[in-house]
Amino acid sequence: ARRLENESPGRSAVLDAAIAGNRLLAEQSGPFGINALARFDRDILAHPGLSYVIVMEGINDIGMAPAGQAPTPADLILAHQQLIERAHEHGLKIFGATLTPFEGTTIQGYFSAEKEVKRKAVNEWIRTGNAFDGVIDFEKAVRDPQHPDRMLPVNDGGDHLHPGDAGYKAMAEAIDLSLFK
Repeated sequence: ARRLENESPGRSAVLDAAIAGNRLLAEQSGPFGINALARFDRDILAHPGLSYVIVMEGINDIGMAPAGQAPTPADLILAHQQLIERAHEHGLKIFGATLTPFEGTTIQGYFSAEKEVKRKAVNEWIRTGNAFDGVIDFEKAVRDPQHPDRMLPVNDGGDHLHPGDAGYKAMAEAIDLSLFK
């Protein structure tokens, strides 16, 4: 929001509809809210004056699922395609954000080699599928170049899944503001 305000004072606003632990497809009772597909109309499309949407969803679908039950990359891609279609029907541009690395997370059962393969497949589609109006590479912004399946320690918030302040700053700086013109 600060970068956009500096670029065009008084001409932009940012709406953050993120829910910690939220998923694209699945729901779970408790603090994680309804899935992104179900809440997209209410939390995004119902707001007047929107022009752009950034979507970073899917890591919790992969990580929170019990072993062997995580959705396939195709399941997550189909869900993203639905969001893209709905955004386009409302005249919005929608940008896909890659899923950040999570190897070594302290959250029990969240990471596995099988889940990492799924994260990489989804990211490959986000980058090369040409379905989104643009791509924001959050993975590249926060990953450790020496260990790309892990977050760079300076960007890590401590649980090896969520970025800390430096990580969120790196993510914000990875957004090409020319996407919003």
